[in-house]
Amino acid sequence: MRTIGNILWLLLAGIWLAISYAVSGLLICITIIGIPFGIQAFKLAVLSLWPFGRSVVRSPEGGCLEVGFNILWLVLFGWGIFLGHIVAGLLLCITIIGIPFGIQAFKLSVLA
Repeated sequence: MRTIGNILWLLLAGIWLAISYAVSGLLICITIIGIPFGIQAFKLAVLSLWPFGRSVVRSPEGGCLEVGFNILWLVLFGWGIFLGHIVAGLLLCITIIGIPFGIQAFKLSVLA
């Protein structure tokens, strides 16, 4: 069942959301300091392609550099991707069949 859900998700919303993460990751990789954060954006792109049956685990490591780049991500890229997830979730929730996909879009919006 997960495979069917992932294939439908990929066709309905996953490819566009993954492209937005990948483009954001490429842009943030332009700076040398941003490369680790670009790599994380690429990981989120893969997650947004095939989300059913996966989970995200937050690592407790970090510091002021992580906070700074999280704010930079939020200002430059995060809000746009967040809105993309919200719009995709609302459009998917229009039909009864699309509700599980809409819920998945809302879960992924928190990561953006």
